[in-house]
Amino acid sequence: MPNLQRRPLAYFADSSRYFEAVASAPNPVFIDSGKPHSDRGRYSIISADPTTIISIAPRDNTTIGVLLSQAEAAIEQAVAGMHSADDLPFCGGAIGCINYELGEARDINLSPSAELPLLHVGIYDWAIIVDHHTQCAELVLQPGCQSKIARQLSSSALEHAVNDATFMLTAPFHSHLDWPDYARCFEAIQRYILDGDCYQINLTRQFSAPYSGSPWQAYKRMRKVAAAPFSAYLDLGECQLLSLSPERFIEIDKGSMLTQPIKGTAPRSPDPVTDKTNAEALEASEKNRAENVMIVDLLRNDLGKNSTAGSVQVERLLELQSFNTVHHLVSTIRGTLNPEITPLKALMDCFPGGSITGAPKRRAMEIIAELEPNRRSLYCGSVFYLSASGRLDSSITIRSFVCHNGQISGWAGGGIVADSEAKMEFVETEEKLGKLMAVLAEPE
Repeated sequence: MPNLQRRPLAYFADSSRYFEAVASAPNPVFIDSGKPHSDRGRYSIISADPTTIISIAPRDNTTIGVLLSQAEAAIEQAVAGMHSADDLPFCGGAIGCINYELGEARDINLSPSAELPLLHVGIYDWAIIVDHHTQCAELVLQPGCQSKIARQLSSSALEHAVNDATFMLTAPFHSHLDWPDYARCFEAIQRYILDGDCYQINLTRQFSAPYSGSPWQAYKRMRKVAAAPFSAYLDLGECQLLSLSPERFIEIDKGSMLTQPIKGTAPRSPDPVTDKTNAEALEASEKNRAENVMIVDLLRNDLGKNSTAGSVQVERLLELQSFNTVHHLVSTIRGTLNPEITPLKALMDCFPGGSITGAPKRRAMEIIAELEPNRRSLYCGSVFYLSASGRLDSSITIRSFVCHNGQISGWAGGGIVADSEAKMEFVETEEKLGKLMAVLAEPE
């Protein structure tokens, strides 16, 4: 029986050079460690030209439960037929994204918008794997891989990959939830909290602008200033997802299941003294600590749905992590996956992430749908990969933009609790996306 093919490639610290060699192929994907602009990520995964696409259309008349079960079965069947390599994060399998609206359709019976797929997953039988810790790169091909672009790849081709496309906004970004309306939404949330409907709601603002040129160039600009360990660029054909996410959603490897919710944000400063003061204030903030603990409790429950009894533990609570543009409070929760449950089902059962809904999750999603003027689309969804080895990793698509029909849209939000202050929360949304929107507005 033919074996998995593994060919060494030249190592480049900036993995975007690998992606540019395959960017013109169908449905290219870049699971981006953020190197060299971020220090936290280890692996980058690049592929294109999938053997098949498995998707759920937004206007399919079949019930969402049936569609999701069919999609899960198709993905797992395709991946199960591949050869495995346990020493690689990905050796062939599924790479794709889940639309936040899939959760709305399944959990609160809200009809999807007629825009983008609720689920879009490619089955990829080859990949470039870059390990930035060992500074090694290799091309991995499943037996029988027929992708011409994969078979033509070589170190010399990668070294000379060039992309001279441009990107520019043709009008400034505008918000779909400016201050007066934001304040009214904030007050409505406070009434819901006071009435006992919920404990926390993540209220999000959308920003949009028309553009011309290459979404990939927009992504390259943003990763220079805000690269993060769970960044990703996915070309779905009809749209492109540009995600600079710092947040892991669910990781499953050898039966161990991990989630790392983010709650609590403070801006970075170029002045070391101010930056340290911001970080210390965040760590000491009772409001931000309470937000984080609420979501930790929610996610302990979510992991517990598919974990063995008594295995769910909080490994780290309220850990300060610093990224290029912001400080965050991050907690780490781990459980042992029930052996009767597949990694993909465990991911779907936890979706959407509690850190971007609020608590309790179902009621929070209903309130979000009532108050936010725009649907979230791929924002607050998830990018994930499922390798033939059974390893799964995923992000929550915060700090993310979608390019579709000549518009680039980004979102930013924050958790509202009883002692939140409206103006501070509003300013926080500006801080989360401000530098990214500014760099996109720069002329070529």
